[in-house]
Amino acid sequence: MPYLAALDLRGRRCLVAGGGAVARRKAAGLLAAGASVHVVAPHAEGMPADVVVERRAALPGDLEGVTLLVCATDDPRVNAVLATEAHRRGVLVNVVDDPGSGSFTVPAVLRRGRLQVGVSTGGASPSLAARIRDELAVVVDEPYGELVALLGELRAAWEPRADAAGLPPDARRAAWRAVLDLPLLELLRQGDGCEARVRAEGVLEDALGSAG
Repeated sequence: MPYLAALDLRGRRCLVAGGGAVARRKAAGLLAAGASVHVVAPHAEGMPADVVVERRAALPGDLEGVTLLVCATDDPRVNAVLATEAHRRGVLVNVVDDPGSGSFTVPAVLRRGRLQVGVSTGGASPSLAARIRDELAVVVDEPYGELVALLGELRAAWEPRADAAGLPPDARRAAWRAVLDLPLLELLRQGDGCEARVRAEGVLEDALGSAG
């Protein structure tokens, strides 16, 4: 079974071989992750503005300095040659037309702000993964993204104070569990983000008070 992981590709050189619709989608996703994205293909139209495009056939030598490769050409032989070279160099590679020959597959992703929920079938059925993602979208609605943003802000402000107060790890975990027990999602769905913040801050303040 594949090991699911979230890659930090900020500033990393990523290569997309191919210029069709799938290649455009892959390039856009990598760009959103902060990667330095290069596309090599004889024909590559409609790519995002910040993508570097070279209009020629991709070659094995293009993998120099590359962290991640997406093989998305319309020629399986070219994809296979590039994938073989990627494996030889230790470059992560996703082969669109033959997922099993790559070193990773890309899950179907549901995005809600900074929240990402990935669904993977290990390449067995991308269509099923996409369907499950769409079903999850009904439950994991937009306020979840707002909740993640709120919790991130609270954590950034509260954890240094917890350090200064000497609050032990188990007490911190208990504090965050208590925050999550609050009806924050309901408040956010009602458009009452201020009340959600006030209630969460109250629980966190109580936790700091108990450390004193």
